Amino acid sequence: MRLCGEITVPGDKSITHRAIILAAIAEGESEIIGWLPSEDCRHTLNAVKAMGVEVLERENVLQVKGCGLSSLKEPEDVIDCGNSGTTLRLLTGLLAGQNFVSFLTGDDSLRKRPMCRVVDPLREMGAEITGRFNDTLAPLSIKGRNISAIAYTLPVASAQVKSAILLASLYASGETVITDPFGTRNHTELMFKYFGAGKQGFKGRTTNVPDDFSSAAFFIVAGLIIPDSVITIKNVGINRTRTGLLDVLKKMGANIEISATDTQIDCYEPIANITIHTSNLKGAGIVEGEIIPRLIDEFPILCIAAAAADGETLIRGAKELRVKESDRIATMAKALRVIGVPVEELEDGIRIEGRERWGGGMCETQKDHRVAMAMRIASLRKDGVIRPDDESCINTSFPGFNHLLDSLIK
Repeated sequence: MRLCGEITVPGDKSITHRAIILAAIAEGESEIIGWLPSEDCRHTLNAVKAMGVEVLERENVLQVKGCGLSSLKEPEDVIDCGNSGTTLRLLTGLLAGQNFVSFLTGDDSLRKRPMCRVVDPLREMGAEITGRFNDTLAPLSIKGRNISAIAYTLPVASAQVKSAILLASLYASGETVITDPFGTRNHTELMFKYFGAGKQGFKGRTTNVPDDFSSAAFFIVAGLIIPDSVITIKNVGINRTRTGLLDVLKKMGANIEISATDTQIDCYEPIANITIHTSNLKGAGIVEGEIIPRLIDEFPILCIAAAAADGETLIRGAKELRVKESDRIATMAKALRVIGVPVEELEDGIRIEGRERWGGGMCETQKDHRVAMAMRIASLRKDGVIRPDDESCINTSFPGFNHLLDSLIK
């Protein structure tokens, strides 16, 4: 078996969330072309609809009739964010400065994820937010009120927290200054610039959403570890704040070509074609420091690359992974043990000793979409039958993943 072909992956999830929210509060109509119609993004879409925003969905385009900064309506019911931490945290910032009351909840997993990191800075701005467990867990109640600017330094690497504060700052009196010592993804800042965000409001725009690097990552690693494979992925967003995985893989000896594309660069987001050839990977050694926020979503598939490499990979400084859709450190460590890969689970990371041959077994995904996709890629190695226990969760970010992967198998 080998993997060969030219593919495109779905639109960027992070950018889709942000484009929907900014289009909703812009003045006039926006088009969002190539948006990601995943479960997570639909929760954001349904939320703005619940606040009176008119949206027409046709093919791969959303037409959004913006309400302007101050014309959202109080939702008639609780807003369900599903499994989407991005939806919940960004909406918390957006709603903090409105003139109405709103309630945000999510599924079992989301209601266990920490919200104090976004609630605390918003309260510093004067927001009135309450929730379970001393206001640290959803459901959250947000009573919109007049809020004020703050100067805030992010204590943890979180683009969601940064984005929540930025959205709240649109409604705050004074100048908000955010210091980001981690270099987290900057999609919100770029989109603010593109829409012309500011106190005087901003106009609707046409947004072409780049294809999602985090989705492409699974096919990048698949092409590297399956013999005799050549895959080209077209029109992928290569924002530097997102592509730490490429730096690590190249250090491991990956044969990856990045080439220019004729597709228009939109929202100040760079786009490229990526071609992958099967490579003999070496262990990455120590992966830590500033690169971790740039590959945080790619941790599960990086673990698969490390498991296939000759030598050791040690990932440190990634404690944030303990509070993702699952505890991704524990979940990936357990899954790798099932297939016979030597692994040591650390408080803030993982140590993996690569193996040429793997065993088989049933791997628990904890309903984490990125773990499920990573183990599906692992299952392509035919030394043993590897079965993720639940692949339905993949639809939260990548509907059609298995069909696209099967199309490459020759």
